Amino acid sequence: MARKSTPTGATGGSNVAKKSVKSAGPAGAKGKAKPADAAAGAETSTAPEAQAAMPGTAPAARSRRRAGKAAGPSAAASAQAADSPPTENSPAGNPSAGSPPADTPPADNPPVGDPADTPPAETPPLEAPPVEAPPSDAPGDMPPAEEPPAEIEDVPVSPAAAPGSSAAPAAADVAAAAEHDAEDGMAAARSLLAQMARSSHAPTARKLAENIERIEQLGHRLMAAFSERGMPNPGVQGPGPDLMRAAAQGFVKTLTDQPARMIEQQVNYWGETLKNYAKAQAALAKGQLTAPEDDSPADRRFANPLWQTHPYFNLVKKQYLTNANALREAAAALELPDEIARRRITWLTNQIVDMLAPTNFLATNPDALEKAVATEGESLVRGLENLVRDVEQNQGEMIVSLADRNAFVVGENVGTAPGSVVHRTPLFELIQYAPTTEQVHAVPLLIFPPWINKFYILDLKPENSLIRWLVSQGHTLFVVSWKNPGVEMAETGMEDYVSAYLDAMDKVRELTAQKKLNVVGYCIAGTTLSLTLALLKKRGDDRVNSATLFTALTDFSDQGEFTTFLQDDFVNGIAEEIERHGLMRARLMSRTMSFLRANDLVWGPAIRSYMLGETPPAFDLLFWNGDSTNLPGKMAMQYLRGLCQRNGFATDGFELMGQTLTLGDVDVPVCAIACESDHIAPWKDCWRGVARMGTKDKTFILSESGHIAGIVNPPSKKKYGHYIGSTDFGGDHAAWRESATLTPGSWWPHWAEWLAARSGDIVEARHPQDEIEPSPGSYVHERAI
Repeated sequence: MARKSTPTGATGGSNVAKKSVKSAGPAGAKGKAKPADAAAGAETSTAPEAQAAMPGTAPAARSRRRAGKAAGPSAAASAQAADSPPTENSPAGNPSAGSPPADTPPADNPPVGDPADTPPAETPPLEAPPVEAPPSDAPGDMPPAEEPPAEIEDVPVSPAAAPGSSAAPAAADVAAAAEHDAEDGMAAARSLLAQMARSSHAPTARKLAENIERIEQLGHRLMAAFSERGMPNPGVQGPGPDLMRAAAQGFVKTLTDQPARMIEQQVNYWGETLKNYAKAQAALAKGQLTAPEDDSPADRRFANPLWQTHPYFNLVKKQYLTNANALREAAAALELPDEIARRRITWLTNQIVDMLAPTNFLATNPDALEKAVATEGESLVRGLENLVRDVEQNQGEMIVSLADRNAFVVGENVGTAPGSVVHRTPLFELIQYAPTTEQVHAVPLLIFPPWINKFYILDLKPENSLIRWLVSQGHTLFVVSWKNPGVEMAETGMEDYVSAYLDAMDKVRELTAQKKLNVVGYCIAGTTLSLTLALLKKRGDDRVNSATLFTALTDFSDQGEFTTFLQDDFVNGIAEEIERHGLMRARLMSRTMSFLRANDLVWGPAIRSYMLGETPPAFDLLFWNGDSTNLPGKMAMQYLRGLCQRNGFATDGFELMGQTLTLGDVDVPVCAIACESDHIAPWKDCWRGVARMGTKDKTFILSESGHIAGIVNPPSKKKYGHYIGSTDFGGDHAAWRESATLTPGSWWPHWAEWLAARSGDIVEARHPQDEIEPSPGSYVHERAI
């Protein structure tokens, strides 16, 4: 009787001792996650990193009895993508779930290496040494000698695993049931240990004894951590019934109108499946323990040579690719009511495809198996330790850590540019940076970073710090550090942020004795800066000399990859979440960013952390990505409803502070920088917003790379180039791109020339006065909970 594997999280934690369960192979475990739910598409919503399983050897009968309790964590995790709003993240994460996620650097984040990148050269073959059959009176029910031990699952699936379910069990009940099952698993593991000890495997038995001791302690901690998880909100766990209805109707209509096409697709799928099997069987029949010729496309998830050379792994890979292609073709063939429904179905289909990758399952991941054999299971125990840590850090939620949180301290090894907090309000701190030149430009420069993440993305380390570079160019530089909102700020709205912009501008002009200043807005802060500029125009206030926008959306007519999250069903779910908590919490947002790049920010990190037992990397960019913030409830709904959904600023006007604001009201000189592979703020959408602004003096720069790496692109790196095009915005973005010329290297020097021409005369350097405290201040240290 063959045993099937559990998904990433289930096996990632460890491979010894909690409870055994028959899983549904790559499709996920049987149980609460019904087949219909999985087929409907990634609306399951548990933690993106998957349920951790603790190894054990529960008898097959007990495994069958409990099979209904377990849901594959991979299936659970895919729809956590739906568990967050359309904002820029953040980077991860976090694989927040957990990612990719931040102003998260999804695509622009340096790609997170796949577990397959781990070279298997120094690990022994997968074959384990034969184990002598235990005596007939050995305690515990053991599987037959020819069977491998059953995979183990740790706890019943969280209520979130049942998509759309409104009747979820209380967290305490879940934890209690899980602890009971864990005790059964421990008994089975001890039985295995006793048998191995009698089989003269004393060193292995001692090692197992140590690991089981650790597993038992970790299991209790895991149960305690799970009990802290709040009750789920079905509104943010998956698409609403309208999309499911549209998909079902599309299937019926396609079947009715084009039955031959659907039959052809099915026959093609059967044919490819049989071909894969026949090739593998033919090789084995000839006594060839090598895989047949493999012409499948390159995929870094399958970098381990065993995917090409081992007949088992090669067959698994080929069948996965066949399944993935069949799923995508079936989704594309559906007759759906509109383009929005098609985008959502396509997105959910891709989530299912990514979730079911064989690398996400222990039994079909050669890297994880090789490391488990080489370390005698130690890697799986370390994986469980990592899982427990992540669940404890996230109040019962399973969100994989993208970086080592203990490797960095803001103000010590990131965010270290010298300066002073010179102004503080309940919403922000204003930092003035110390000059490094004897003379500076007369017109000061003020940067508004996004408040979805923290400002030190512009000052990660000296060699890539935009803050240090601007100071070295002779600018008196001020940067806003935003407060991380708590529930007391639930009623803070867009008008409060615009008022904060005006307050910060007033303070900068007061400190520098200048009537005008230059301003910069990054991402959502650039959107809000554009609103502020429109308001100043309405008021006849000309304090802003020029404005620069980094990856800022102002026209939301094309919702792009956020289409899934900007429909009424999900936005209504966010409104319910805000009603409950007063905030759009950081975890909700970071998951959106992570699942936009799930393989890089969810599955890859989960595999490395939970299945390979690796420590999260000490990577400053991913550390920043995980340091996300909450959003005030009122501000979040104004942004989602008024700007993203209704697109008021680019159409008939956005009502704010007694004025109706439009893009045509922005009339100051504008330089906009967008990034070629940015999936958070696509460059063509950024271009379209700038084209609709009222100013005649506008410049557009297109940087290579993505949302973060395209902006944090210092000249010294000489890594990414940039495009400079026509100042004629009468055509469309394609015409502008056709006219643009690629310039090697960073865009920073080109922007510096543009900025210097609008920064006035040269004056003596200004040093911070009346310091409240040294930079980076206090607000940056506040973490979201």
